[in-house]
Amino acid sequence: MRRLALIATAAVLCAGLTGFAALEHTTDSAPTEVGAARTASSPTTVISKLQEHLRRQPSDAASWAQLGSAYVEHARLTVDPTLYPKAETALRRSLTLRPDGNTAAQTGMAGLANARHQFTQARTWAEKAVGGDPYAWAAYGALADALTQLGDDAGAQEAVQRMLDLHPSTASFTRASYTLELQGRNSEAEQALQRGLQAASSAADRAFCRHYLGELAFNSGAFEKALEHHRKALALDPGYNAALAGAARAEAALGRTAQAVTDYQTAIARVPQPQYVLELGELLESLGRTAEARAQYSVLEAEQKLFAANGVVDDLNLGQYQADHGDPQLAVTLLTAEWGRRHSVLVADALSWALHRAGRDAEALPLAREANRLGWRDATLLYHRGVIEQAVGDDRAARTDLTAALAANPGFSPLRAPDARARLARLQGQR
Repeated sequence: MRRLALIATAAVLCAGLTGFAALEHTTDSAPTEVGAARTASSPTTVISKLQEHLRRQPSDAASWAQLGSAYVEHARLTVDPTLYPKAETALRRSLTLRPDGNTAAQTGMAGLANARHQFTQARTWAEKAVGGDPYAWAAYGALADALTQLGDDAGAQEAVQRMLDLHPSTASFTRASYTLELQGRNSEAEQALQRGLQAASSAADRAFCRHYLGELAFNSGAFEKALEHHRKALALDPGYNAALAGAARAEAALGRTAQAVTDYQTAIARVPQPQYVLELGELLESLGRTAEARAQYSVLEAEQKLFAANGVVDDLNLGQYQADHGDPQLAVTLLTAEWGRRHSVLVADALSWALHRAGRDAEALPLAREANRLGWRDATLLYHRGVIEQAVGDDRAARTDLTAALAANPGFSPLRAPDARARLARLQGQR
């Protein structure tokens, strides 16, 4: 559920150099979402125009590819997985009309597979695209997304480097930022996002960068700064739902819970993004509003079924949810299957936590350590490892990691952050 992004010195960045060689001292969307910025034209407008054109020119392979990709983007913005089969139909129509050298359709299929969490297929399609056109910068973005999720850290970094070399833009700098954040290099990640903000060519692109600057600030515990970035994003693009939810997250961490609940509810009423539904549920639970929290969790469970019915493989998010709010044994089953498909740090962390919740701490600890192989300074990851260390009797390591979690982000979760403080107080009292 987390957002789900190499280092350039500030001097190098300001000099305007662009590749990862330049970013060697500076930058989950992620994604969170890690990808191209929101387009200036709405997907619905693009879809309508393409449909009208294709009624007149049904053999236009390029327009079928554009239509498929527009459906994927619309599905992302509206959280409507029923659009994915339409996207696949359009993209495969394009490939039928032009089976060879159809980079746009191949890149679209890679994006669709990433959206469905079918990351191995996404890698295959992206590799076909760049194999046919080594200068297809967007295909390198899809490849980087897939490799990040598959746990091929070196391959993902190489793909983002190539994307930066070919097309230094908001899309490439935000991916670089995520890569750096996963490596624990937050100051460089912020510089990469600032480069993306400078490269932004529209208000929507600037809002996109502001939002992720807000996410990075929140993940670093700078809640007022995070709120400021999200509000600037909303001033640029009042309909940008991710920024509204980001503002709610920062407000909750600042103790402004009434406003946070209101903003979450507004965001969910617009688009019931599963992450926002879960976050609202946990905030309500932390406030003792158990029945309202349960209602949010029920919405989330219904959404998971809808995603599965439309080809989305979501064992990671479902497993995380089950570990904390459902059946830990089911979480272990789901996440073990996901670990068999991909060895990303996100899956290692989620599976370790599910094993802990199922009472299997000795198995959980090696995975909790594996989750930190990149040096990611994520408070939830550190909290999970600290709790597992405490469970196996390694109180010294538990104190270290729980302290680090709260230092990284003292408001990382309305449920888990208070628990981290309580555990740490007990451990320090035992000295």
